[in-house]
Formats: sequence, structure tokens, C-alpha cells
Amino acid sequence: MFEPSDKPRVFGIPVGADFPKNLTEGLRTRFSDRPPEEFARVELIVNTHRMERRIREIFDQGPPTLLPRIRLLSDFGRATHAHDIPPPVPPLRKRFELIRLISQLLDAQPDLAARASLYDLADSLAALMSEMSGEGVTPDTIEALDVSDQSGHWERAKTFFGIARDFLESVDDTPDAETRQRLVIERLTEEWALNPPQHPVILAGSTGSRGTMMLLMQAIARLPQGAIVLPGFDFETPDHVWDALGDALSSEDHPQFRFRRLMDILGMHPNDVAPWHGLDVPSKTRNRLVSLALRPAPVTDQWLAEGPNLTGIEDAVSDVTLLEASSMREEAMAIAMRLRQAAEVGQTAALITPDRMLTRQVTAALDRWDITPDDSAGQPLQLSPPGRFLRHVSRLFQQKLTSEMLLTLLKHPLTHSAEGRGDHLLRTRELELYVRKKGLTYPQPEILQAWAAARDPEDQTWAAWLVSVFCDQEMPGECDFAVRLEAHISLAERIARGQVPEGSGELWEKSAGREAAKLMTQLRENAQYAGPISVSDYSDLFGAVIANGEVRDRDEGHPNILIWGTLEARVQGADLVILGGLNEGSWPEAPSPDPWLNRKMRHDAGLLLPERRIGLSAHDFQQAIGAPEVWLTRSIRSDEAETVPSRWINRLTNLMSGLPGQGGDTALQGMRQRGSNWLSLVAALEDINPVEPAKRPSPRPPEVSRPKQLSVTEIKRLIRDPYAIYAKHVLRLRPLNSLMKTPDALLRGIAFHEVLETFVKEVSETPANLTEARLAEIARDVLAQNVPWPAARALWQARIERVAEHFVQGEQRRRETATPIAYERQAKSRIDALDFTLTAKADRVDATKDGQLILYDYKTGRPPSEDEQLFFDKQLLLEAAMAEQGGFADIDPADVAAAIYLDLSSKQKDEPAPLEKTPAAQVWDEFIKLIGHYADAENGFTSRRAMHSDRDVGDFDQLARFGEWDITDDPMPEDVK
Repeated sequence: MFEPSDKPRVFGIPVGADFPKNLTEGLRTRFSDRPPEEFARVELIVNTHRMERRIREIFDQGPPTLLPRIRLLSDFGRATHAHDIPPPVPPLRKRFELIRLISQLLDAQPDLAARASLYDLADSLAALMSEMSGEGVTPDTIEALDVSDQSGHWERAKTFFGIARDFLESVDDTPDAETRQRLVIERLTEEWALNPPQHPVILAGSTGSRGTMMLLMQAIARLPQGAIVLPGFDFETPDHVWDALGDALSSEDHPQFRFRRLMDILGMHPNDVAPWHGLDVPSKTRNRLVSLALRPAPVTDQWLAEGPNLTGIEDAVSDVTLLEASSMREEAMAIAMRLRQAAEVGQTAALITPDRMLTRQVTAALDRWDITPDDSAGQPLQLSPPGRFLRHVSRLFQQKLTSEMLLTLLKHPLTHSAEGRGDHLLRTRELELYVRKKGLTYPQPEILQAWAAARDPEDQTWAAWLVSVFCDQEMPGECDFAVRLEAHISLAERIARGQVPEGSGELWEKSAGREAAKLMTQLRENAQYAGPISVSDYSDLFGAVIANGEVRDRDEGHPNILIWGTLEARVQGADLVILGGLNEGSWPEAPSPDPWLNRKMRHDAGLLLPERRIGLSAHDFQQAIGAPEVWLTRSIRSDEAETVPSRWINRLTNLMSGLPGQGGDTALQGMRQRGSNWLSLVAALEDINPVEPAKRPSPRPPEVSRPKQLSVTEIKRLIRDPYAIYAKHVLRLRPLNSLMKTPDALLRGIAFHEVLETFVKEVSETPANLTEARLAEIARDVLAQNVPWPAARALWQARIERVAEHFVQGEQRRRETATPIAYERQAKSRIDALDFTLTAKADRVDATKDGQLILYDYKTGRPPSEDEQLFFDKQLLLEAAMAEQGGFADIDPADVAAAIYLDLSSKQKDEPAPLEKTPAAQVWDEFIKLIGHYADAENGFTSRRAMHSDRDVGDFDQLARFGEWDITDDPMPEDVK
């Protein structure tokens, strides 16, 4: 096939060419005049399954021929020369073994790292060990690094390296996949040196960025009929640029750096690379423009010398669109619209981006036209229904069951999925309403059973199942990982199948379920290596493992609308290529922080630099931008701040704007104009007809429907926000209680009231107990019984102890003038003329020696000021008026000497009601006028009539459509039936 040569045979397929298609056409051309059996002797080595599939698809398109032997790099591991090399250990086993050792190390030295990072530490250390094996770097090389470490980080890192050294010294007996690959290639190289194959051996599609692949490339280059075919080789790169790519520290982020490095190893010059099959590309001029734009940073001054020689720039970018959207959402919508057009006209279109947030938004935008793209990355397993379900189940072992955890799992689509799902959801709804009504934070078995006891027998059976699978599942302490895993799987299957005795419901069904089952099988197979583990460590570890899984349905997506990662783009071809998310930190992605070695240490040790990924991304960008039609898109702002354009966009636009003599600025303007045209279409698509905003509501229900009874605490709301009274008492609406009872102001008030009531009653019977210590003791007992949150309990206990002195001293003075006669006493007063009843409940009523009454209200928040009580908060004033009328049960009418808010806040300043300024009789007369106003059908219940602050939030503001109007708008009265 190849003529004898004293130099390695290295070929290149140019930037922008469809690599697999060009490769197969070159093979056909070379064997067009040869017997077909010679074609079958060709050994073609590719590095990915995707490349193999694409090549076979192209051959299947015809004409008929015998196929070359297409092999993957992994195939060499099954060859006869590798039979005595131990098989690779599963990645999970290696990580579990490391977790076991790192866990012991953290137990001994807890300041080394947080336990939550246990799996991440093991994963990154395993990756470093694999890289060291693949690049041929020994532990001695790492330990010999000259490091000036002032922070102590290197000393901590070497502690972990001590663990890694033990693994690396036994790597030949228990190799990981990367290590075994290198061992296999080294053995193959030795065999080929003694007995080289005489048939053509071609390695195609690799850039040689990894040490193992570089070894294979060197071995193939020395074969009699060996050849290497490089993807995306830039034949436009001049010699002085190749010369500038010699230093990895300054040039590894260049797209052609790996090829220069390969040439150095093979003893060649890049000019010795020959075209594999012609140089037909969509646009040679565009390739030259991009090649110049991507020159290494130290030599960008060459733009001044070589830029004026560029010609035909406008034609080169006539099929290139530059879209700079104001937001990622706008960018995603524009991309989706272009993909929709491609689907309508039968174009093959591919979105290439490493930004998964952008791809999700594009997928969501395409859904409005019922287009599902073929996404090569699929969906993260942890976000799939089985992934979420399994993560929720793992939490049941970690902490006490809460209402939130219970209902989250009960509503999950996989729960009770074997049969009776509809009945299960109905019972779940009834249980949720009960939980919200009762404010249950921790649903205990006896509470759930009591709820079911008053219901149908079927409900009781369901509740018994619920108690058996959800309650009391905590597994504290340490136990073997295998035991925790089996308990996790067993409980997940029990919850998924519901009340049937066997099976697992739909948990392991469909593509996501099968992937989850595969993951659990891998965990089972390697569980023995993890050893004992705590429940929190298990939850963290399981979450980290499942986060690495992916789910993809190959038959779901549109055949011509594709979403590729940069890896898939290397081996595919499309009519339209959209390079999305071209912002720094997105594409190229920011290098991941290395917890072990910095950039210089990696270089000195012979490991891969962080810029390697940037260089590979740059090569992907250079290859993709050479497609027939290209879109370059970015968003000017992210959710947080303004973005920075990708360095490749910056270079390209700066170069073009600096070439006005060659039409570069005009061409750039045209690129941007085409993008602006699509953005205008997005604006037109999302344009909506103006809708008249809602008016400030002031509904006027008929007199018969108006409230006939209110409590004194609601009068403040009637004055400030009448619409809330209308919604509650006329429409009979109630805000839905929160799912989780929380230590909020309401619960704090209830708890403090009970503490003080208990204390005051006890002091009445035993005056010697009027001490701060006894008040604190009662508070501990009451809070322990009613407040299940340790943090809130401690804070509230401290707060009571802070106000204890103020309250006890005040109580001594109060008892000198009056005696408590009632606690939590109900009151009721009628306005017969208006058929209206006012109700109240006083926290405490005292009687003086001369028969007068004193009313007290315990206030854990800020008591209302005198002005607030005069005009808005009339609770105590109205209670005083009711007391003088005899409205309190079992208390005779009497004059009210005082009504006082007892301040339990940090200010400790009691606030009396202004009875001198507004006597009880006056208060009652004003109240009758207020109720008479709202009893009149001509008067409406205006929303947010006199709120204390614009920032105050009402329970029914959404119903009133507050925000479409503001408090400066006039109310709009409306008669309602």
C-alpha cells in the first residue's frame, strides 16, 4: 500500500473536512486498482466506538467492498500477547479501596480534609494514579519534586501520596484500565520490534494527547507498512509558527501543539505531513483566517505582517453567523429557531457546546415545536426519576423521617408503581392535608395509624404499609458498605412496588431504570472493598457515584437535529454546525482545580498540564468552524454578571476588525447582522399583545354575604387590608399551611404564652416560686415538649432567660396592685343593630382590690406603639370595651384600669393601651361605625388599604394581583355575587 520510506508515514486530514468520510475515501482511492482481498488485510485502528460506527456507516453506503479490519485501542487488551497481563480492576473497586484508607487517615487526622469530600478525594487521587501510570511517571518522580511550601499543603498532599504509592507499587498485579492499556501497548511494541506485521496498519483520528496513545503512534510509525492519519491538521500553519509551539508552558493551549510534539518525538518536521486525500474543504480562505487568528499568544504580532495578505474574507465568512444574545435564554431561543428551520428543510444540524445548561434550555425551547434533539450526552442519571428516587431513599437511613421527606417520596412517580397508583395518590393527598392542618414535622407511626383509624379499612392497610417502609429506618453508627447497599436496594424496591408482596414496580424499567440497575450491580460487585462506613458517608458516596452516570435514549431524538459534545463533533459531520456558549469558562471550560499538584509541578513531573484540555477544545473549535455553515453564539450576560467572550471569538473579531483594507470589518458586520436578524425573530416570537393590568380591587359583596363575626385580632387586618377579610370570610379561602412546621414567630408566641401562663398560675398558688430560676425551669419543660428543634429550643430558652428579670420584677409590681383572675379567657360582644359579633381571648385578666380590671397581652414581637393602637391595632382597646360591657365569660362588667402589652422582646419595654386618650366607650362607638361602614353594600373591601409598610406581604396579595397595580392607584369598586 505504501512505498518504502526511511521516515515515518504521517498524513493529515485538513481542518473543516469530515474526518471519517475523508478517511474512507482515501482508503478506497488507494485500493481502487488493487484486488479486494488486499483491502481486507488493512488494519485500521481508531480510538472511539463512535469513530468505528461512523466509518462502518460510510462503508455501508456503498459501493460494495470488503471492509478493512477496524480495531479499537481496547481490542489490543484481548490479544494473545496480553493474555498474562491481569485484567483491569473496576474503577469503583479502586475508589472504594482508596476510600477505606482515606477514611482511616481522616479519622486519625480530621483536619486534613472534610469527610463530605471522601469520594471526591478518592476519585481525584485515583485519576492522578491512573494518569501517572499512563504517562509513565513514578512515585519517586513526584516525591523528588522541588517544592517550596509555606502553607503546609504539600506536606498534607504527601500524606495522601503515601496511600497512592502502595497502590502504584502493586499496579502490575492490580492495574486499572489506563495502566493495563499502557502495559498492553508496551508489550505490543516489544512484539512488533521482533516481528513487525507486513500488512498495512493505520492509526487514524488521534492527536496523541495521552502518553499511551503516543507510545502506540511511535510503534506504528516504525512498522514497514505503518501510517498515522491526523485529524484537523492545519496545513496553513507556517514554519515560524510551528517553531513557536515548542514550549508546553506557553503553547499547549494552541490547537496544533500536540502535532508539533508528535513530530518532535518522531523526528519529523510538520512540513513532512502529507495530505491523506486531497485538500477539499468547505472554505480554505476561512481556514487561513482562523489559523491566523489562533496563533500562539506570543506571536500575535504576526497579524500585522500576514493579515494584509489575506484575501476573500467576505466570501470566507459568508456562511458564518455571529450571534451575541443579551441572555442565555435568548441565545437558546435563537439556536432552537434555527434548528427548527433545519428540521423543516431537511438539513442536518448540530449544536456543539460543553455547556449543559445551554443544551437543556435549547431542548426546552424545541419542545414547543415537538422536536426532541438527539442529545449525545443524554440526561445525568442523578436527575432521572430512578436517580432522584434512590437519592431520596438513601436519606431515610440518615435522619429522622420528616413530613417533607415522606411526601416527597409518596408523590414520586416510581412510588407504589406496581399497581393501585391512583388510589395511592388519593390517599397521599388526604394525608398531606392532614399533615398541613396539624403542622406535623415528624410523622410518628402512632400519628399515622391514628389518622388511618378513623378512615376506611383500605386506608388503614395503606397506612400500615406506609409505616412499615418509611418509619424508623435510621441506621446510625458504622456498618459494612455492602449491608447499607443491600438495605438501600431492598427499601427502594419495597417503596416502588407498593403493597404487592414481590417485585420492584417500575424502578428498574425503561432506559433510566436499566442504567440505575447497572450502577447498583457495579456497586454490589465492589461493595466488599469499601469496608465499614457511616450513614452520612454512604449518602455522600452514593450521591457522588450516581452523579457520574448518564441516561440516553438513542431512539428518541430527531435524526437530523443533534446536540454533541466536543468529543462527538470530532467524528461526525453536519450541514450546519452551531458552536454555542462561546464564553470564557464555558468554552473553553476553566481548568478544574488540581488538589494535588500545581501547573509547574505537573510540568516538572511529566504529567499533563491543565492547558491540555484548552488545547483540545481549541482544536475542536478550529475543526468545527470549518464546516459548510457555521453559527458562533454567545450570551452577553449570564444569570449573575456580564460574561467574557471566548478567547477564540475575541481573536477572530479583533483580527477581522483590524483588516478594513481586506473587507474584514465589513465581513464581521455581516456576521453580526445575520445574528441580529435571528435575534429580531426571537423578539417577534416572544412578543405578546399588551394586556390591560388588573385594577386595584375593592369588591362589594351583598350585605347577606358580609362577615357577621370577627375576632379582635382581625380588626387590625380589616383596617389595613380589608380585601384579606373579604377573601377569608366571604370567599372562605384559607392559606395552605406549610408542609413542615417550623419554629416561626407564631409557634414562638404559642410556646411563650404557655410558659408564662404556667408560671403565673403556679406563682398564684405558691408565691415563693416567683423567681427567675423557676421561670427558666418551666420554660425548659414546656419547650422540650412543644419545640422539637434543638437549635430553636436553645435560642428561645436563652431569650426567656434574658427577659426573666424584667418579667419577674414586673410581676412583683403587678401583684402588689392586682390579682390574676383569668387566663386565656374568651369574650363575646354583640352589635344587634348590625347583626355582628366581636370575639376575643385575653391572655390574662387581673382584678384590683377596688374591683377594676387590668388586661394583659404577652407580646413576643414588637408591641404596637401608641399611635398604632389609636388608629390601627385596637386589640387591647376593644378588649377593654368588651370587659366594661361584661363580654368576658364569668367576669362581671367593671371599669378597666389599664390594658398593657407585656414586652418579651429584647427591648423589654411594656406598652400600655392609650385608654386615657380613647376611653372604652369611645372605642366601641368608633368600632360600630367601622363595622357599619363594611356592612353597607355600597362600600368595598379595598386591597392593601393602609399597610404598615410597602414591604409587608399579605396572604391574598396574589389573588388581588398586587404588582399589576400599586398603592397609588385608586380602588376599583366591583359588585360581586
